[in-house]
Amino acid sequence: MIQNKHSSAFGLIGSSHFKFIRKNIAKFFLFLGILLVYQSAYSTSIKGKIRTKYEPLNEAVVYIEKIEGKTFSPPEKPVIMDQIDLTFIPHVLPILVGTTVIFPNSDDTRHSVFSASKTNKFDFGSYAQGLKKKMTFVQPGVVPLLCHVHPEMSAFIVVVETPFFSITDEEGSFQIKNVPPGKYKLTVWHEWAKTKTQQITVLEHQDLSVNFILD
Repeated sequence: MIQNKHSSAFGLIGSSHFKFIRKNIAKFFLFLGILLVYQSAYSTSIKGKIRTKYEPLNEAVVYIEKIEGKTFSPPEKPVIMDQIDLTFIPHVLPILVGTTVIFPNSDDTRHSVFSASKTNKFDFGSYAQGLKKKMTFVQPGVVPLLCHVHPEMSAFIVVVETPFFSITDEEGSFQIKNVPPGKYKLTVWHEWAKTKTQQITVLEHQDLSVNFILD
C-alpha cells in the first residue's frame, strides 16, 4: 500500500510537471509566431545603385527623409569616428539625429577636430594620442569635419531623421532593410555630386529597386 501511495504521488507530480512544460511550450510558440508576424510586416528592403554617367559612386548616403508624426530613438551605444594615420575613419558616417559620436585620437600626434557646420558647429581644440572627445548631434544635416593641425584631413557626418539609411559600397550598391509600408522621400547625398530626391512608395512584402544617376 505504501508503495502504491508513493507511485500515485510520483504520478501526480509527473503529470503536473508535464502540464506545466506543455503550457509553457505553447506560450513560447505563440510568442514566436507573434514575433515572426511582426518582423515579416517590416521585412521590405529598398535596394539599388548610385552612380554618375560614368562610374558607380562609393560612400554615397541614401536615406528616407523625415516622416511626419514619427520620431525615432537614437542608439544607446555611441559610434566611432577614429583618427588613424592622419585620416578620419570612416570618411563618411551616416547617423540618426541624437546619436553620440566618439572621436578618439589613435595617432602619435595631436589632433584638433572641428566643424563649421551651421547646425552642428563645434571645436574640440588640440588633444593628444589616446584621448577621446565626444559630441551628440541633435540637428539634421551634413557636418564636414576638418583638423586644425592637419588641413589635409577631412570627413563627413551625415545626420538624418530616420533610421532608414545606408551607404553605398565600391560598386555603388546600397540596401535599406525593414522599411514599413508607406510613401516617402528617398534622398541621396555624395560629397562630389548634387543631392537628389525621389518620391517612393513601399509596399508590404515587396522589395523596391531604386537607382540614381547623380550629376
